[in-house]
Amino acid sequence: MLPAVCGELHYPRIPREYWQARLAMARAMGLEAISTYVFWNYHELVPGDYDFKGDRDVALFVRLAQAEDLDVVLRPGPYVCAEWDFGGLPAWLLKDGEIPIRTSDERYMAPVRRWLKRLGEELAPLQRDAGGPIVAVQLENEYGAFGADKAYLRALRSALEASGFGASPLFTIDQPRDLERGTLDGVPAGITFAPGDPKNEFAAVHEVRSGEPLFCGEYWAGWFDRWGEPRSELDDEQQGRDVQWMLRSGVSLNFYMFAGGTNFGFWNGATGTDLQHYQPVTTSYDYQAALDEAGRPTAKYHRFRAVIMRERTSMPPPVPANPRLIDVPSFALNESVVLSDALGEPVLSPRPMTMEALGQSFGYVLYRTHLRGPRTALLSIGGVRDYAVVSVNGKPFAHLDRHLSQSHLPGTGVPIILAPPAVMSLTVEGPRTRLDILVENGGRINYGPGLGHDRKGITVPVAYDGEELLDWQNYPLPFNDPPAGGFAPGCRAGPAFYRGRFVIEETDDIGDTFLEVRSLRKGALWINGHNAGRFWDIGPQHSLYIPGVWLRRGFNEIIALELFAHDHPPSIHGTTLP
Repeated sequence: MLPAVCGELHYPRIPREYWQARLAMARAMGLEAISTYVFWNYHELVPGDYDFKGDRDVALFVRLAQAEDLDVVLRPGPYVCAEWDFGGLPAWLLKDGEIPIRTSDERYMAPVRRWLKRLGEELAPLQRDAGGPIVAVQLENEYGAFGADKAYLRALRSALEASGFGASPLFTIDQPRDLERGTLDGVPAGITFAPGDPKNEFAAVHEVRSGEPLFCGEYWAGWFDRWGEPRSELDDEQQGRDVQWMLRSGVSLNFYMFAGGTNFGFWNGATGTDLQHYQPVTTSYDYQAALDEAGRPTAKYHRFRAVIMRERTSMPPPVPANPRLIDVPSFALNESVVLSDALGEPVLSPRPMTMEALGQSFGYVLYRTHLRGPRTALLSIGGVRDYAVVSVNGKPFAHLDRHLSQSHLPGTGVPIILAPPAVMSLTVEGPRTRLDILVENGGRINYGPGLGHDRKGITVPVAYDGEELLDWQNYPLPFNDPPAGGFAPGCRAGPAFYRGRFVIEETDDIGDTFLEVRSLRKGALWINGHNAGRFWDIGPQHSLYIPGVWLRRGFNEIIALELFAHDHPPSIHGTTLP
């Protein structure tokens, strides 16, 4: 059913200009197919407005795979997980009340059918029966870990078939313990698992689906990183033994990931056992994969290639040359502008509005109201999703972190652990004091019980001296682009944008680089208008991958949104290693 040896790579996590190079590396490792999710929210940011141009041209990605003699396993969602914001579902599903996602409820299935119909216009003509490379289509993604609604799975199958994907065999994948919940009779079922003991993993499949061909829909040959946590330690030798066992046992497999790439912009997801235990994923999706974030073969790549070559009679193509990487000398971000100078028009409301209610999918929201004084009382802020900077009359007062349930209060070197809501003493000296709460959307939960309930911004009332604060100004800050003007030399207090430039003398000197950002605390970074993603000094990531195709001869402009104040202009540099 599935090709024998497959590898996962995702077109939104790789610049379009590099798709062919990554696919050539896949073929050279001995892969016979590539697998990719299709990310619904990446293509339908606004309901009914579908974008398949430029970096979103998934049909081109599929055709390039065919040009490299690779079959394609298509995973069209609508839910993909993938450590991607909201698991690939559009944020606008959260705008009006609770929609029961991943169910046969018409409020969910109607937009799903519209999406799949539009996707079919792009990709259904590229199936094998029409001469294209698509050989299989996934029905649902680890659905057994979420639900067991067979009516939903049947409705989704009908939607795929109506969209033109009935010409390809459908399949599901689940973790072995979830097979009975997440599968449909008559639809082949694969499993997902980590390195260790594939023989026992497939024994569980035999109990549910005896006599069917065995395939591993995701062999986790690596793992993702989350902010504030150490990287996972993996045994590459064990992985080599697992792959050899599967190939010799007639098991098809898909390396997840073959090439991880990067969560550019604000696309990273988060995991959470519930809405309180929130663990956002880093910008890097390197995944400790066979091909690193910059597209270079790793020791794991060569180990897998050797195993595949031993089990195949045909030789793969030679391994292509590595991409070019460059160093960038240190330069200062010596101009700045305070974020409050970059505000547009507010939306007025009695209580703070969530980001989704404001019609905004990503970025930040600044909430503003006023306190009456003079008095000293307790300020209570609950339901912050996901990180907030509290300012009083324009001066930062506290940082609230949903991820660690922490509050950094003035004059303290150690974060104070607070159970939600955050309660802090605040002195209001004048009769009218401005209160600003800047809230960052750190990425919606993509897996677990919190899926479908993770609205962003301030989600519960704010109170001062036991009285709910009303009459709010809500400033949507999606930051599709950084500010273009208003910069002046020096540093600014509070959340601010910092700007700097570096020069590349000759076009031949351009290459990929990793910008080392240890002098910055928390925020996001743009280079020549491209959003390279988030940075955060809690690690484990301390550099941002910058594709060379984003650079240019002459001046290159860096703008960083920094949520913390600086006494001196931050400086950064580029290296060839993350």
